[in-house]
Amino acid sequence: IAVAKKNEPCLWFFDHVSYLLNIVGVSCKRHDMLRDVRAQKVLEALEMGEIESGSGLNQEMGLARPGDTRWGSHFKTNMHIVSMYSTILEVLDAIGKDPSQKREWTRIRGVAQAIESFDFVFNLHLMLVILGYTNELSKSLQKRDQDIVNAMALVSLAKSRMQHLRSHGWEEFLTKLTLFCNKHDIQVPLWEDTYEHHGRSRPYYEVQTNDDRYRREVYLGVIDQTIQELDNRFDEVNTELLICMSALNPINSFASYDALKVMRLAEFYPMDISSTDLIRLEFQLTTFIDDMRQDDRFRNASNIGELSIMLVATKKHVLYDLVYLLIKLILILPVATASVERVFSAMNLVKSKLRTTMSDDRLNDCLVTFIERDVFMKVSEDDIVDAFMAMQKR
Repeated sequence: IAVAKKNEPCLWFFDHVSYLLNIVGVSCKRHDMLRDVRAQKVLEALEMGEIESGSGLNQEMGLARPGDTRWGSHFKTNMHIVSMYSTILEVLDAIGKDPSQKREWTRIRGVAQAIESFDFVFNLHLMLVILGYTNELSKSLQKRDQDIVNAMALVSLAKSRMQHLRSHGWEEFLTKLTLFCNKHDIQVPLWEDTYEHHGRSRPYYEVQTNDDRYRREVYLGVIDQTIQELDNRFDEVNTELLICMSALNPINSFASYDALKVMRLAEFYPMDISSTDLIRLEFQLTTFIDDMRQDDRFRNASNIGELSIMLVATKKHVLYDLVYLLIKLILILPVATASVERVFSAMNLVKSKLRTTMSDDRLNDCLVTFIERDVFMKVSEDDIVDAFMAMQKR
């Protein structure tokens, strides 16, 4: 989303989506109005046979405000705007004629005029396509337990899909866009005509054709920026590093184990593992994997974190020191994943004005109990009382 907003037309689009959400979401009355109009349109469509009824079909929709750090929420918002486009315009028209909302008429009508423009519809469909093809990647990166191999596969698929959209996706995109515009009586400009910017006078934009504006500057511009960002975030080195991490995953008796990948992973840390250690690691790995697969105590380990705990509990972290060092390095890597971001988000909730004078230890205890509440909910109150009483005679 941040990359798309570097493109001026997309920034204009997201600004107006924000204005729309502010108007509709300002009160429960407007939420109810949107829901009622949506329900009436669904009922009319069912009576005319345009849609079918059934379990899970024609669910109630809303316009939830998307989160800044989750592009999947923007995809959901854009999808709902497309599905409820006529409903939204009808609600804006009703609010824009309501005498009790007279002070906001100018702003509401301005947003309605922008939403009815071809610029808005074009950017809406473009972002829907880009966010739709990367939605599975978004969900994968938001999981608590990262499946590195599948996540990297989704990154590769996202890159190839963006390349396909750039090279061969324009005609298909234009066909769907034209059908939507014809359905909602939106005029599609002639591509060879001079572009006329919505709501701005001519001195504020360069003279160019509609084809240059929409296809070259917006469509190809946003896709190129997205591809570049994916390449920067997930370059070959980072991708290889993350894939090599999965070679020590203990699931299914180390089914994904690959000695070559583990050795390659060790080569990424020359400051921690010397060339001599690499020779020793090669032999240590053979003994390590045989030992792990024969030891029943490691059969239930489901991730690398549990594997490290078991190694320490069985004192084998001393025996396989180089392997244990690699495991520690792997555990340090996810410092910028969604799980850690959630921790910092939780800090904003826990560290309130009343807790600003707390000591660091107490604040840390509060954070741990809040963040790991799923674990602490399993602890009985009697155990807490017994532990508290054991600290000191009372």
